[in-house]
Formats: sequence, C-alpha cells, structure tokens
Amino acid sequence: MQPAHTQDSTSANSILTVALELASKHWKVALQDDTHARPAVHTTKQEGAAERLDEAVALVEDAKRQWRLPSSCRTVVLYEAGQDAFWIARALQEKGYEVVVVDPASIPVERQARRAKTDRLDAIRLMSCLRGWLRGERDRLHAVRVPTAEAEDMRHLVRDRGQLQKEVGQHRDRICKLLRTVGCWIRIGPGFAEQLERNAITCHNGVALPQYLRQRLILECQRLALAARQLKELEASLPQQLPPAAAQSATTLQRLRGIGPVGAHRLVLELFWRHFDNARQVGSCVGLVPQPYDSGQSRIDQGISKQGNRRVRALLIEMAWMWIRHQPGSALTRWFLRRTGSGSIDPAAGKRGKRVGIVAVARKLVIALWRYLKDALVPEGAELKAKMV
Repeated sequence: MQPAHTQDSTSANSILTVALELASKHWKVALQDDTHARPAVHTTKQEGAAERLDEAVALVEDAKRQWRLPSSCRTVVLYEAGQDAFWIARALQEKGYEVVVVDPASIPVERQARRAKTDRLDAIRLMSCLRGWLRGERDRLHAVRVPTAEAEDMRHLVRDRGQLQKEVGQHRDRICKLLRTVGCWIRIGPGFAEQLERNAITCHNGVALPQYLRQRLILECQRLALAARQLKELEASLPQQLPPAAAQSATTLQRLRGIGPVGAHRLVLELFWRHFDNARQVGSCVGLVPQPYDSGQSRIDQGISKQGNRRVRALLIEMAWMWIRHQPGSALTRWFLRRTGSGSIDPAAGKRGKRVGIVAVARKLVIALWRYLKDALVPEGAELKAKMV
C-alpha cells in the first residue's frame, strides 16, 4: 500500500485575515487562513488603547507561528467604522498590515425576527465578509476611504464652527422660550444682556422678572456671549489655518456667485480632500443618488440613498437653494424651473416638487463643482463674482 500523499499547504501566497469586533470593554479578534475551515476567535484583556492594540497584534503574530505561516505573509485586517475612527487603521498600517475599514450598514445580516447576536458571532460574520470580498465578491461589504491624519484633523475646524453656530442658536432660542413663560415677547438684540442686568426686562404686566428666572437668563446670556465670541474668533482665524492647497480650492469655489466662505471651506475639508475617478462616485459619496426598489410587481421610489457624509449632504441642499437664487441664468437653475413647472421661485406653488427637484440640483451641483476644481470647467451659464471680498 502506498502512503497517503501529503502536501504542505503553506506557501508564500498565503493570506491571513483578521477581523476586529471593537467594544469599550474588550475586542474580539477573529483569525483565519487558507487551511482552516473555521476562524479562531480570541478576546483581548488589556484596558488601555495602546496596550489593547499591542495585544491584538501579538495574537496575530502568535497565529502566524502556530499555523507555520511566513512572517511576511499577507495580513489583511478589517474592522467597522465607528467611534474609534481611523487611528487603528493607521497604527496597523505602520506595522505592515493591510487594513480595510468597512461601513457597518453594508454588512449583510440574517432577516429572521429573532437572530443570535454576540460579539463573537459579529467577528465571525466580519471574517466571512472579508474573505468573500478578497475573493472578488465586492457586494459583501463597502470599504471606507481612510483619510490622512492631516485631512481628518482639518475637519475639526469646520465641524467646530457648525457646533458653535448651533449652540448660539440654541441659547437664543432658550432665552426666548423662557421669556415667553412670563409673557415677555421682546427680541434678543445686542443690548439684551445689559437690559437684563439693570432689571429693564419685565413681565407682560410690567412687573419685574422673577428672581430665579432672571438668574437663569443671566447665565444663558453669558453662555451665549461665550459661544458667539468663540464663533467669531474661529471664523476670523479659519482661512489662515488652512493648508495652501485647501485654501486655494476654497478661494476657487468662492469665485462663483452663490458660494460663500462657509460652504467653500466645508466642501473642501469634508469632501474634496479625496480623489474621485468619475462623477458617479461623487454623487454616490454624498448619498444623493436614487435608491430604487423594483422586485416583481413592487416598484417603490425610496428616495435618495442618504449614504456618506450627512453634513455635506445637508450643506449641498442649502447651497442648491442659494445657487437657484444667485445664479438665475445658469443651466442648473433653468433645468430646475423647467422641471418644477414655474418660471419663478414661488414657495407656495409645488412645494413637494421643488423639494424633490432641489435634491437633484444638489447632486448636479456637487458634480459641477468637482469638475470646476478638477478641470477648471465653469458650470454652464454660471457667473463669477466681479471681485472677491
């Protein structure tokens, strides 16, 4: 009898895949290579971020030794985008690993009403999706583009501005609502805090404000003043803090009528830091593409996909309205007015049609702006500002 033929399956082309299921208490680390039918799942025990990452790396290297894989074998690590952002990806890339950051919403799940869900099962599911994706099954997951550390850091400038602007509005709204509880409908102007200090604000019948309500209003005014001062300082310093390339792109966008510094800076820092191959990628990145549902006899318009950066998507809707107002002769504006069936912008006529149409304008606008920055191609019929302010 001839002995059974054995073959060493470990080769230079072996791939070690690693899936990380991240949690605050611990991480689940799933590992699998080409010779194992099921992944091995481990749990990290370290508390600190650096220590936990080092423990996960040690588990990967131990698996290489136990499975007799070469130390230089291709190692692909996957984890879901979330609160930990991209520091894990950068740290693992520095150690020579390939890293895939996945959109959590793109991971397929079972559709039973009651399905088992644990961190271990999630790690195994991520592993299955990763290995299928590496085999060419691109519908198994959607990878997220990892920004550079500088691009990610610069986002905080525009996001902080948006947060401060929101806080200013919240403080103003809260002051107005507190005053309405005593029948005071005074408008909040620049001198409101001074009037409140000298007790010039009264109730509806001329009586002085209640003691504790007045104290609360004074504190709200102090918070409002602080947020407004920080917002003003940030807006004044933001252009000087931009890198030269980003500042040049923002200046180029502001040459178009209807686009101001806020919109230009946010688009450059939130969207146009990355490279796009075609216009379809631009529209898909901001989530303004249609999401059809056509199965059998069911044909449902689900609206836009709403994937990608929601801040950019909301900004583009606002910029689309401003474009319609300040670029009346552009091809986009003519297309919008023709589709909505009116020759003028009348909010009372065809509101729903205009809300739907403005989303299409936003998608066309972001593609036109991308081409404007990439190829210096001015949108058809658009006017440039006579002089930059």
